[in-house]
Amino acid sequence: MARNDGIDRTFARNQDLPTLDDVAKVQEHNEREKDSYSNQDIDTTQTYRNIHFKAPTDSYAAMFDQMIADGVISTRGLKADAVKYGELIFDVNSAYFHNHGGYEYAKQFYTDAYKAAVEIVGGEQYILSAVMHADERNRAMSEALGQDVYHYHLHVVYVPVVEKQILWSKRCKDKSLVGTVKETIMQVSRSKKWESKVALDEQGNPLLTAKGKKVLRTSYSVLQDDFFNYMKAAGYTDVERGERGSTEEHLTVTQFKVAQEQQRLEDVTAQIAQTEQALGTAQAAVEKKQKELQSLQKQTKEQRTAALTVQEIRSMGKKTITGNITLTPSECSTLKDYAVNGILAKAENSRLKEKLQSEQKSAAVWKQRYESLKEQARPYLEAVKLAPEKVRAFLDAILTRTRQTRQHDQPSRRKSQDMEL
Repeated sequence: MARNDGIDRTFARNQDLPTLDDVAKVQEHNEREKDSYSNQDIDTTQTYRNIHFKAPTDSYAAMFDQMIADGVISTRGLKADAVKYGELIFDVNSAYFHNHGGYEYAKQFYTDAYKAAVEIVGGEQYILSAVMHADERNRAMSEALGQDVYHYHLHVVYVPVVEKQILWSKRCKDKSLVGTVKETIMQVSRSKKWESKVALDEQGNPLLTAKGKKVLRTSYSVLQDDFFNYMKAAGYTDVERGERGSTEEHLTVTQFKVAQEQQRLEDVTAQIAQTEQALGTAQAAVEKKQKELQSLQKQTKEQRTAALTVQEIRSMGKKTITGNITLTPSECSTLKDYAVNGILAKAENSRLKEKLQSEQKSAAVWKQRYESLKEQARPYLEAVKLAPEKVRAFLDAILTRTRQTRQHDQPSRRKSQDMEL
């Protein structure tokens, strides 16, 4: 969509038509072969104003086959899934033509644009159809101005070709011809047609990156430049080039609505994701609080049980007239159980306390031994730190002598043992 910033911009874009189904759909749209269209802004009462700068003589696919038969193009060496058709779309914002008089000005502009297309494609013979659409209503401008305003643009369907020289092979009987040009063909090739080009500076020298590699201009950027420069040379100096890296280009109202709905869907999806995240956080908080509540309830129950037990013990027994306390058999049994458990618990606590003291004494002894060993090893550690290689060599020498001494003593001990036997 245009920026509506008061600046008129030219746009040129290329799209591949990879399948025959894609080719057929483009043909139906460009040639207005359908009775009705999903784009509600196509005004079929104005279709008669569409202008063909080159009208197709047959279906696009049939014309392609005829071009092969006539030798105009060649598919030699082409892969089965290679792209054989392309479509150029040339466009300027609707306000530009409206401010310059509308339909008649658009006809002249796209007459010159078609000449640019012929140069870009490489020759009119490779163009299957070129039609200016004048029957697509610009709804926004029409409603704003209170009158019908149409969006004029040009569709050019073509076959991408490059010149290729076929050389005589080594199998040629005339050896003097080997390696020379046998024939020149116009090979169908989308990839070679739209190869990126090296960017040049003002002096015509290749631009280089910081690493010394050549800077490449993408083929579609080159297309924008070529179209803009051609139209400027043709006298259209009041339009600017479509911005580099921009996606600004003509969209039908249906496409615009789809883009809006897509954006709305993305916004709603983001909101749902945020809500789900908040819900997940809330659920986690609830689960945490539930666990805390359960723990609190358990502690309360234990405390309540302990309090109840103490109260029961304190309330046991009945005071007699003589001042003595009498217990029921059940109360007496309960007190005995508590007394036994208390004595056992006290004994266990005493045992654990003694074990703790013993472990603490043992830890103190080991700590003392560690400090002593650390003090004894300090000279060695300092020597290793100051001269590690010399210390290692010194120890190796000692260990070597020790091993040799042991090996020398072993036969003597065996001999003495044999003599004792």
